Amino acid sequence: MLPGAVIGWDMAAALSLGDALGVPSLATAELLPVIEAVMVAKLNEQMEHAHGREEG
Repeated sequence: MLPGAVIGWDMAAALSLGDALGVPSLATAELLPVIEAVMVAKLNEQMEHAHGREEG
């Protein structure tokens, strides 16, 4: 946990969700880390902009 930032997803929950939706486990395991990395970066970027902090 990092105050004011997203550091990742609960992968066990994400894998369970994929399984519940019928997504093959191999596809879920292959795709989730890539999707997570982009989502974490974008969420943190949005939070920085919302709080007036610009990366420079």
